[in-house]
Amino acid sequence: MELIQILKALSDESRLRILNILRDGPLCVCEIEAILEISQSNASRHLSKLTNANLVNYYKEAKFIYYKLDHETLTQYSFIQNILDNELDKDKNLKYDYEILKAYKNANLSCDTVSQVKDVISEITK
Repeated sequence: MELIQILKALSDESRLRILNILRDGPLCVCEIEAILEISQSNASRHLSKLTNANLVNYYKEAKFIYYKLDHETLTQYSFIQNILDNELDKDKNLKYDYEILKAYKNANLSCDTVSQVKDVISEITK
C-alpha cells in the first residue's frame, strides 16, 4: 500500500513542485508558499499528503516548521530519486520554480525576510 500512496502523491503538479524545490535542501513552509506563490492552506494540504506518503518529513526550529525530502524513502524507492535528478528539469514550470529557489537563496533571504521573494521573482521575469 505504501507504493500506491507514493504514486498518488507524485501524481499531483503542486506536490511535484514542492518536491522539486526541496531537492536542494530543507525549506520552511513560509518559504515554500512564497517561492511557489501558493496559499498557506494549499501548501499545508500538499505537504500533509507528501508527509503521509513518507516522501518528506519535517522538523521544528523555533517558530518555523521545515520540510525536507525523506532520504530513507528515496533510498528504498530509487525511481523517485531518478525522477528528482533526471526528469524535473525537463518541465519548464518546474525549471522556473527551481530558478526562483536559486535566486531566493542567492539573495540570502530567509523565513524572516521571505516577503522579499516577490522582488526576486520580478527580477527573474524581466
